Amino acid sequence: MTDVRTAHTSGLTDAELAAVRALVDDAFEGDFSDEDWDHTVGGMHALVWEGGELIGHGSLVQRRMLHRGQALRAGYVEAVAVRGDRRRQGVASAVMDALEEVLRRGGYELGALGAADEAVPLYAGRGWQQWRGPSAVLSPAGVRRTEEEDGCIYVMPLTAKLDLDGELACDWRPGDVW
Repeated sequence: MTDVRTAHTSGLTDAELAAVRALVDDAFEGDFSDEDWDHTVGGMHALVWEGGELIGHGSLVQRRMLHRGQALRAGYVEAVAVRGDRRRQGVASAVMDALEEVLRRGGYELGALGAADEAVPLYAGRGWQQWRGPSAVLSPAGVRRTEEEDGCIYVMPLTAKLDLDGELACDWRPGDVW
């Protein structure tokens, strides 16, 4: 039996957090840093359990985005991961169903995420829209372009009026800014 649970980081046990970390470390094949972990916690998590084992995860953290001169509250999707033997079986969709429900009722103006190439069909199929304009970060030294992220950012407009061809800047954080 599969069970989907949403909880804030503060509502997860040490064992659950350890299970999440093990899952994302495995799913990202060792390319999940401590900074990536820091980006994952502090918001809402969607956890998919089966037979007492964690088979899917994603989190939604609050960030600020700057677009057309306005600071926007964004729900940013992080660390979507599915156990290797359960991929392509609807687990990621269950994670996204739960996160999108939180996104819609969480007071956010938009949803945003950085998509790996292999995940684009999942997000695009759910109505997430590719950001076509330039991306940037509000760094300590000012706005800095993040050309390497262009084409990888997807958004879900909620209450914000977005120009998908305009610039979108995210708030600063250590490690990968998007």
